[in-house]
Amino acid sequence: MKKPRVYIDSDVIIFSLMSKTGAASFIFNLKNIDLLASNYSKNETKVVAERLGLKIVSLGDSLEKIKEEFSDYVIDENDAHIATGAVKVKAQFLISYNLRHFKAGNIKTDFDILLMTPAMFLQYLRSR
Repeated sequence: MKKPRVYIDSDVIIFSLMSKTGAASFIFNLKNIDLLASNYSKNETKVVAERLGLKIVSLGDSLEKIKEEFSDYVIDENDAHIATGAVKVKAQFLISYNLRHFKAGNIKTDFDILLMTPAMFLQYLRSR
């Protein structure tokens, strides 16, 4: 069976660094998924991790172009790169703690990508 392609928001990375027992950290230890993140998310993670004192896939487009092209898929335009990345890598899942920042219906309808929190994703995997 093909591994699910799971695209993660930077907040999921941060939470996995903050708690080794939470859902986000558990997702990072799964062997049966392809876990993906954008360079924008990686850079954002680095900045936030440094600010919090935590240890710690190129999109190929400018951030302004991404914000414009993906405005129908986000509430917060600063999260457009997350939706873009999930689409570009043909992810089946977009994992974020900030579900309210995205237009889940539009993402599902246009790209067949499911938006979930880490805990929701783990429940989904356990139900299969």
